[in-house]
Amino acid sequence: MASSHHSLAASRWRIAIALTAIVIVIYFGFIALIAYQKEWMGSLIAPGLSVGILFGAIVIVASWLTTWFYVWWANHHYDAKLDELKREGR
Repeated sequence: MASSHHSLAASRWRIAIALTAIVIVIYFGFIALIAYQKEWMGSLIAPGLSVGILFGAIVIVASWLTTWFYVWWANHHYDAKLDELKREGR
């Protein structure tokens, strides 16, 4: 009984930590590029669009995507397993 709940909680923490690590790597990678590759980040891709602006937008979209993935995973896997445990009376 408790084992199923502990296993479910552990899987939720694994997903949360993995997604948090991904966002941290993306964000601090972006900050490192700003700090150490200023000239390159300032390079224009198109008029009014630099590499830095593009990467900044990618950081924002990546954050949205990781949040979306967590919500999708929770709705399809975590909540389903939790409902199953409740039905079994565990």
